Amino acid sequence: MDFQKPKGTLDFLPGTVEKWQYVERKAHDLARRFNYREVRTPIFEYTQLFQRGVGETTDIVQKEMFSFQDMGGRNMTLRPEGTAGVVRAYVENKLFGEPDVSKLFYIGPMFRQERPQAGRYRQFHQFGIEAIGSVEPAIDAEVIAFGLQFFEDIGLKGTSVEINSVGNTASREAYNERLLAFLNPMRDSLCKDCQNRIDRNPLRVLDCKVDHDKFADAPSILDSLDEESLTHFEAVQRNLTAMGVAYTINPRLVRGLDYYTLTAFEFKTQSGIGAIDTIGGGGRYNKLVAEVGGPDQPGIGMAIGMERLQLLLADQQTEIDDKRPLDVYLIALGEKASAEITKQLHALRKLGFSAERDYLDRKMKAQMKSADRLEARYTVILGDDELERGEIAVKSMETREQVTVKLEDLASALK
Repeated sequence: MDFQKPKGTLDFLPGTVEKWQYVERKAHDLARRFNYREVRTPIFEYTQLFQRGVGETTDIVQKEMFSFQDMGGRNMTLRPEGTAGVVRAYVENKLFGEPDVSKLFYIGPMFRQERPQAGRYRQFHQFGIEAIGSVEPAIDAEVIAFGLQFFEDIGLKGTSVEINSVGNTASREAYNERLLAFLNPMRDSLCKDCQNRIDRNPLRVLDCKVDHDKFADAPSILDSLDEESLTHFEAVQRNLTAMGVAYTINPRLVRGLDYYTLTAFEFKTQSGIGAIDTIGGGGRYNKLVAEVGGPDQPGIGMAIGMERLQLLLADQQTEIDDKRPLDVYLIALGEKASAEITKQLHALRKLGFSAERDYLDRKMKAQMKSADRLEARYTVILGDDELERGEIAVKSMETREQVTVKLEDLASALK
């Protein structure tokens, strides 16, 4: 049979992987500048972690998780998002005992059973950050600014951020009453998902993609914020303004996860990918740490879809520094010379040079073409006669100038 990759997955081949490595380098550098430390969690976790952490009423838990039983009959799930696993690691490893805010980042694959389309895959990758241990509005603003700075660093144009507050528990309860009064008269006309959500978590109805137009006149949650929630939201805005970060308030923005409290935000792009214009987002989750068994610690985070970034960068024809020129290509002419070239090749690599040789027993002309394709800076040529004299030719591929040096001086000459 002919094997193919599973539906909704991608192969990243040489020539493409380098573009991913470029974005990942930028992510690591920005995390260093903002003092976020990397954390790596398992690709699968106990299913209950996502049921409790992400929320029973979310599309992720109800429809999209890749779940299975292990050999011991335990229910496991391939992670559909990053925050729940990071918070679990934070609790299990008692990072809450550290004196400072835990500022963590991750890059890795996530899994959801979605209908594949451009920018939306069943295995996809996210870059995310989490700041756990502070309720200060300043760190909300920092997380938002981090995301926008990341887009700037990788050269993505036309990005913006929309922000909202989904309030604390008291504000949510007050708003839910007003929202239910608005939704109940249209209950029977809503999609099945919304009919399922309306009593369990009416705020999630506003996140519906099917009936979205029906909610244009829905009450704004901003009108239901209590003093605590409103004070926090106003402080977030002041901090963003102080940093020179432009933002738009979107009172309909609720995000698709149940754990959000207070600040919620999404990163938008002008060009978009098909019908998708959101390339990341996040929010505050002040109850999540306690929900997964830890102390009552506040937190905030955000995640960015890496596949969507790559599509947008390609669409905008962004210049990416993904070149990997070779330092030196070694050519052997003769059996004895080939053995010496093998020795020299390994020695140069140990010294830090990127180096390659021919393994297809090709003529010198074909080997020179190979050196050109690999964008080698220098070509080193050794024949049996030169070997007897203890010499080797070094050719600059830029100037085409060629010099002869002693074999023992090759590394020095290349440096």
